[in-house]
Parts: sequence; C-alpha cells; structure tokens
Amino acid sequence: MVASKRHSLYFWLIWLVISIVIASYLVYAMKSIEAGQFGPATIFLPGETTSGHHQIEENCAVCHLASFGGEALLQDACTKCHAEELERIEDSHPLKKFVDPRNADTLAKLDARFCVTCHVEHRPEMTKAMGVTLPENFCFQCHEKVGENRPSHQQLDFNSCANSGCHNFHDNRALYEDFLLKHAEKPRHLPRQQVESRNLMEFFSMTALYPSTEYPFKPLSLVQADAPLAHGSDHQINSDWLASKHAQGGVNCSACHTQTNTSTNGKEWLDKPDHTQCKGCHIGETASFSSGKHGMRLAADMSLMSPSLARQPMKAESHSELVNCHSCHSDHRYDTKYAAVDACLECHDDEHSRHYLTSPHGKLWQQEVESQAAPGSGVSCATCHMPRVWHENAEEVERILVDHNQNNTLRPNTKMLRPVCMQCHGLGFSIDALADPSLIKNNFKGLPSVHVESIDMAVEADRLHRLKRLNKTSP
Repeated sequence: MVASKRHSLYFWLIWLVISIVIASYLVYAMKSIEAGQFGPATIFLPGETTSGHHQIEENCAVCHLASFGGEALLQDACTKCHAEELERIEDSHPLKKFVDPRNADTLAKLDARFCVTCHVEHRPEMTKAMGVTLPENFCFQCHEKVGENRPSHQQLDFNSCANSGCHNFHDNRALYEDFLLKHAEKPRHLPRQQVESRNLMEFFSMTALYPSTEYPFKPLSLVQADAPLAHGSDHQINSDWLASKHAQGGVNCSACHTQTNTSTNGKEWLDKPDHTQCKGCHIGETASFSSGKHGMRLAADMSLMSPSLARQPMKAESHSELVNCHSCHSDHRYDTKYAAVDACLECHDDEHSRHYLTSPHGKLWQQEVESQAAPGSGVSCATCHMPRVWHENAEEVERILVDHNQNNTLRPNTKMLRPVCMQCHGLGFSIDALADPSLIKNNFKGLPSVHVESIDMAVEADRLHRLKRLNKTSP
C-alpha cells in the first residue's frame, strides 16, 4: 500500500513538473511576443499558414488586431495590406457588388463582403491555389446560367473557370472580352521588344521633394567625398562609390551615412544604412519592396527575411543571408545589372531559376550585358518579376518605377500579361505560354504545348453579335 502511494506521488510530481514547464514556456512565448520577439509565437498557431502569409505568421497581431475580434477586425487587417492593390487592379468582385441590395440573392450564396469567406487561414487540408479554401465549384453558385448566354461555355468543366488565361476572381485586366478582341491579331513577337528606361534623375529634376540644394546633380570627385577621415580611406569603397550612379549624380557619403540624433537633433554618422535611409530618395521602391516577398517582414516590424525561411527551393549557402536593399544592390556599387540576375541566382534554386541562363531570355540578357544588343532589349529575372511601371507621385509627376513587389505579377500568373509579357509578345502567345507548366519550369525554352481558347471564344462571340445586329438592320 505504501509503495503504491509512493508510486502515485511520483506520477503527480512528474505531472506537476511537466505542467509548470509547459506553463512557463507559454508565458515566455507571450512575453516574447509583447517584447517584439516573435519566434516562440509559432507554438500558438492552430495550423499551417498559407504561402502568402507564412513569413509573418510569428507576428499574430498583423492579422489578429485584437483578441476575439471576429470577422470585422480580420477584414480590417486584410484591407490594411490588400485594399490598395484591389483598387489598382479594378477588382472584378468589389465590396460594393455584394452590399448592393439588388444582389442580395448573390450574397446569400457567397458572402464575399469578407475576405475570410474565401480565404481561411491555418486550414492546410482545404487550402488550394492562392489560399482559396472554398470548394472548386464556388463560381457555379452565382454563374450557373452562364451557358445560356455563352454557348461556348456549355461543355466546360465546373472547376475550369480559374484555369490560366480564363478568369480570375479579382484581377481580369488582361482577360476581359474587349481587351481580348483588341489584341486578338497581335503576332507572337512584337516589332518593338524593349523595356522602358529608368528615369529617376529626370524625375528628381522635376520634383521639389528632392534636396537638390544639398546634393546638386553634378558628378563628384573623391576629393569632394564628405565621409569622416576614419571612414573614407577604404580604396575599394572609394572606387565603387566613384563608379556609382550616386557619385555621378551628386549624392555624397553623408546622404546615406547620416541620421538625426533624437536627443540633440543633430546629424551623426551611420556606419550601416538600412532601408530607412534608402527610402529618403527611393520611396516608391522601398514601399513596393516592403509589400513584396523580400520585405514584407519589415512592414510587419519583424526581423529581415532570410532564404532559410523561404518555402521555395533556395541554395544552401544562402541560408545564412538576410534580405535587405544591400543584399541585391551591393554597398556603394549599386550595380543594377548584378541586382537584375546574379543577386537572384545566388539564392533561388528552383527549376525555373536554374534554367534561366540557358533560356532564350537569359541569352538576350547576356547579349545586352556584353553590349551586343540595345539597352532594354535583354530579359533579366527583374524584367519579369520586378517590371518597370509608370508611377505618379503626390505632385502628379510621373516616372518609370521598378516595382519591387513580386506579388503584383506572381499569382495568378496572368497578372504578368500586361506589365511584362505584352511588352514583347502578343496576348494570345503570352496566354498560352503562361498556361503551360512545363514551359514555365524550363524557363520558356520552346513554344507552348497548350492553347487557351479565350481569344477564340471572344472573337466568335463578337462575330455572332455582329451577325445578329446585321440581321436586325437588314430589310
């Protein structure tokens, strides 16, 4: 009896110790989150996060603005990050469509007022492409009669709506019927295959926001470098800076290497500038960087992204690296040619990336780098994944901006059609190429092996519509 009681006591002691350890770790995790150390927060995750959010999963407060906040607060969190994009792409299913009383029957079928209706986090067993957690036939709930108005759609599978080149729930800027018709006859290769030139210096000369009195647009010599003596004696740094666009454009050392001391309100030397210094001049690039795969952790007040945290294949030797502006735009040189390809391939190790150098695009890029082809005629990694786009600032001054937010052209890949593919190729060829998984894997070596009938359907529908109008007007 005594032995049995002693045995039972041991079990209770073990249970108590384990409980204390678990409770202590949970308290430690919560205190760490409050202190901005997010690593231990993963213990609270109810399930795996989607690829779109896994980088910020440690900072629960990015999405969960308050405990037990419900749909309304979750929606606020979604729109905080995604509202601007939805407005820019002219969302095909905007909120106003679902709050319109005339569409009450639609709302009963799909309450798309809230993002979480279609995108439920932490449910990997039901998560499909682009974080969608609805059944594959969710389009049919509202569009069950599409075959009556579009005979071409009668024999299509219920789950084929979102096939590449057909329809997207949000972004259809390159897939609506009038656009398809407008570009139906475009050739495989356009007569002009060249991207726009960056025009940052021209932009700065037209805006009052640039401190041109401090840093006039005149090339600087080494004698004019204003770094303190202790920091200005490195020959390699001096050489890199002199050859850079910064020195050629009048940007001295102090422009990047000083910060304001909050106590004295004076300027002090900064050894290692980060993205906040870059933002002083490159506000558009920094903003898009913070919204993209490389910088979204910064926007969530977290530590820098590292290739070791990525879900895409990355080279083992890159796992210890951190991703910031200087990762690609190396200190002082700011070599954009290096940033456009070499920097990417130092980390990315997926099949598409491994085939780049031997691809037609890679060969075109090499020709441009070797001055065997015109500037802007080569196709780098950045040409497609960080395209040059027109951007207007608060003063309504336009410029060519390199969009550092890869999400704008990543998924669904038809988002890439207008800003990227159609700069060099016809719409039909581009749609077919993006719908061919094997062609994407080998980095577009060869021709598409699939054909998407979107343009064919639009042309036929237009022909029937014209014929119908002609018959009505005929005597």
